[in-house]
Amino acid sequence: HSTAQHSTAQHSTAQHSTVLFLGEIDSPLFNWLSRQEKSVIQTSDKITTKFIDRNKVGFLVSYGYRHIIKADVLSKLPLKAVNLHNSYLPWNRGADPNFWSFIEDSPKGVTIHYLDEGLDTGDIIIQKEVTFKSDNETLATTYEKLQSAIQELFKCHWEKIKTGDCDSRKQKGKGSFHKLKDKECLSHLLADGWNTRISFLEEYAAEIQMNTQFWDKYDREIEEIRNSSAC
Repeated sequence: HSTAQHSTAQHSTAQHSTVLFLGEIDSPLFNWLSRQEKSVIQTSDKITTKFIDRNKVGFLVSYGYRHIIKADVLSKLPLKAVNLHNSYLPWNRGADPNFWSFIEDSPKGVTIHYLDEGLDTGDIIIQKEVTFKSDNETLATTYEKLQSAIQELFKCHWEKIKTGDCDSRKQKGKGSFHKLKDKECLSHLLADGWNTRISFLEEYAAEIQMNTQFWDKYDREIEEIRNSSAC
């Protein structure tokens, strides 16, 4: 039994297929979509194929949705299901992409991509790199800027995304992936929570990188000594 809250634009009509927004009901993007389309519904609950059929869903938009969407649901919406992710894919798939982009000094940005059975692995429709001046930024301010960037990106390209009149490309390279629990061992860096300064995280990342380079060099030298001894 679904406890989903549904919100449908007042001027919805049966003739039009429905846009399903997966995310929070107070999302500015849901409100925007509701003004653009004849029929838009929203839920943050898990969905099934029955839900898709019952609501005549013709397009799915996932933004801040907390559940894995199963393959049988996606099979009903080929090239009609997209996700908005706050990272520059393929880097930082999964949880806490903003945090990890600073910890691992990886590209920062936002991506709109097709959904597939993987986690943030679908073909990229459009993405945008976002840069920050770390002196004044925190996790909170950078997150807000990423949110703003991806919402504007979606609004600019929604018409082409909706009709399928947009190019897409496979994700290239290994990138990176993180689970929620991966951040636990670094909780000492987040004493200030969302107000943690980015410059602090970048200092940590630089220190880790220096240590890694030192041990890589050490390992190479040990290997060379072993090889010369063997001769």
